[in-house]
Amino acid sequence: MNSETNGRGRREQMLEAIRHAAISEFSEKGFAGATTQAIAQRAGMKKTQLHYYIQGKEELYEELLQRVLAAWAEIIRFDDALTEPQAVLSRYIRNKLHFSFTQPALSRIFTSEVLAGGHYLEKYWPQARENILRKEQLINQWIAQGALRPLDARLFIMHIWAITQYYADFAVQVKHMYHDTDAAPATQEHIIREVTELVLRGCLPTTAS
Repeated sequence: MNSETNGRGRREQMLEAIRHAAISEFSEKGFAGATTQAIAQRAGMKKTQLHYYIQGKEELYEELLQRVLAAWAEIIRFDDALTEPQAVLSRYIRNKLHFSFTQPALSRIFTSEVLAGGHYLEKYWPQARENILRKEQLINQWIAQGALRPLDARLFIMHIWAITQYYADFAVQVKHMYHDTDAAPATQEHIIREVTELVLRGCLPTTAS
């Protein structure tokens, strides 16, 4: 039993090393430019060893894309415990930025795939459209209640994506033009506050801003 447990633990350790290496490789080179040879080298193993654990780079790439999408699907679920738009949006912005700060390479795999035409995202779009439609309906409800100013709800959500995703896709630029968010956690909090304030001031009615 212990032998089996140790074996499973060892396998999972190796798979996690492979995933970590693949995240770096795919985020830098995209699917087309990445190779299993390079992933194996990053993971500190031979290519033959790598293929003992995975069939090929396509399987690994799809797994990592799904990891990103699953994380974002969880983040985009507006907190049911919160009812005020300001609280809901503030929590969402914080969670989305936190993901950009802590997992920029993983986040960039999605961007790389979109730039390549999104072939591996075909199964994702229908569910993504359903998710954004539900959020659009909630935001329109807030607008009808006077809690938000009149605006294009779908574009509003997409603009939040654009701002928050910037800190993953352009992390190097942020580091050189502003601060290294990895080295300065306080900078992360400052950015979260600034982005939240920007978004809320842009969507709240004049009397509430």
